[in-house]
Amino acid sequence: MKTRTHKIDAALIVYDADYIPHPGMHLFDPEYWAEQSALEGEATGRGRALFLDAGFAPAVLRQYLRGGWASRVSRNRYVFAGFERSRPVMEYKMLEQLFSAGLPVPAPLAALCQQDGRLYSGWLMTHRIVHSLPLADVIGGRRDTESLWEEMGACIRRFHDYGVVHADLNARNLLVGEDGTVHLIDFDRARIRKGDTRAFGSNLKRLRRSLEKVWPKAFREQFQPSWSRLLDGYARYSAIK
Repeated sequence: MKTRTHKIDAALIVYDADYIPHPGMHLFDPEYWAEQSALEGEATGRGRALFLDAGFAPAVLRQYLRGGWASRVSRNRYVFAGFERSRPVMEYKMLEQLFSAGLPVPAPLAALCQQDGRLYSGWLMTHRIVHSLPLADVIGGRRDTESLWEEMGACIRRFHDYGVVHADLNARNLLVGEDGTVHLIDFDRARIRKGDTRAFGSNLKRLRRSLEKVWPKAFREQFQPSWSRLLDGYARYSAIK
């Protein structure tokens, strides 16, 4: 990975030069990708996330959007406090650090911070984890195995051992591959806090609440055994590493 920066007027692009030799604003324009017939789908959720066949890599392009009461003030703008402190640049650098450490995250491709006076808007492009599904869509299907839940727990423990506090650990931010591999996505507002066991515990509680909301009624009896296996995998990873 060769991270570089490119300044265009009041915008800053951070990008991986190994994949993107000539960065530009077009990278973050959905209409451009539509004209290239490169749009392959769209993810559900608060933020707008587009699946792209970008040519240089299968990619996900996500716009930073506000949720809750803050969206009433501005849906897609944030207070500007410098390019390095903007959410897209910080998430790019977080992903770069975690990917370089060998953690299962999508590698970043490019980030845009577009300043507009005292405000800014932003986009992030990452590699796409192909042939993967959100955990919420796997429950009760062929990928839902006992070993999956143990792997899920071990995956989360790897991040916690590194000190990562995920800001929104939920059933849609954990991706399950066809071979049962697990990746974690969406590191907006994530932080590194070594040894913060209270925050790690809050992460797990948040994930459990998320799973309880999306768990299909037809498989309700499987919830507690699956959650117990996740906790077993979480504990066992620390013991065997």
